[in-house]
Amino acid sequence: MRDTRFATRLGSLCLAAALALWGTGCATPGASGKSSRTAPLRGTFGTYDAAPRQADGRVDVERLIRELEVLRANTYNWLIWHASTDWEDLHRFLPLARQKQIRVWVTLVPPSESPPRTRNYSEPFRLDYAKWAVEIAQLSLREPNLVAWSLDDFSHNTRTFTPAYLRAVLEAARQINPKLAFVPCCYYRHVTPAFAETYRPWLDGVLFPYRNESGEMNLQNSSAVESEVSRLKELFGPTVPVFVDVYATKHSRLNDSTPQYVREVMSAARRCADGVLVYCHQNEAASPEKHEVIKALFHEWSRP
Repeated sequence: MRDTRFATRLGSLCLAAALALWGTGCATPGASGKSSRTAPLRGTFGTYDAAPRQADGRVDVERLIRELEVLRANTYNWLIWHASTDWEDLHRFLPLARQKQIRVWVTLVPPSESPPRTRNYSEPFRLDYAKWAVEIAQLSLREPNLVAWSLDDFSHNTRTFTPAYLRAVLEAARQINPKLAFVPCCYYRHVTPAFAETYRPWLDGVLFPYRNESGEMNLQNSSAVESEVSRLKELFGPTVPVFVDVYATKHSRLNDSTPQYVREVMSAARRCADGVLVYCHQNEAASPEKHEVIKALFHEWSRP
């Protein structure tokens, strides 16, 4: 793995500069800048996490590209968490994705999904999100199909991601690449009017994991997709697109989803949201029915 000392210094300098701008009131995001970040995201449909891996634990990037092509996904959300080599493997994946015109998001885990609560950090920069922001922004300049980055369970971690801290982190990234979007994971019950008002200026979208949270939380009832998306759009306003995250893989505290449920949520999300990501990327051999549902809908959506 390459030396990270330069990135550390650069991240600190950019964060300091962003904090200075914030202190003078000069860092308010403009509508035109947000528009340039959100425009490439609208119409997203793809998969998230669960990339195929080789025996040594490295991501099989060539196989992942082939599987995304079979699905006709236009986006893949790359989670940096499972192995210490995920960041390196992302560098290998991006040129292949660019050749196939597949857009890429990158997701990091927050403190609530890091040691000591879990086994792994997002490596190599762990909880230094200022450094992550700088590194991802620099990478997105070299690989322009890297269009967005995200923080998982963002709305669970607002003690860390205070408005001042988040503002400084994002300004550091936007000084490098003002077109790189920030689309964190936000849960329905956490998005209160106060939350939306506080974070709206800094979000280029929200990744919304649908779990029927306006009623009894489960992965069985798809009937509230449109009403919940409508409520989020009402709270955040027209400048913050909403991307529905569809559970095709069992949630840690809820039931597993069925192929029919996946179809229903994907179809409803396509009608009302700005994009659809399926969590997780499905293996055709291990989950043939869900894979077929996702494939059929992506093929339908990719028709001219």
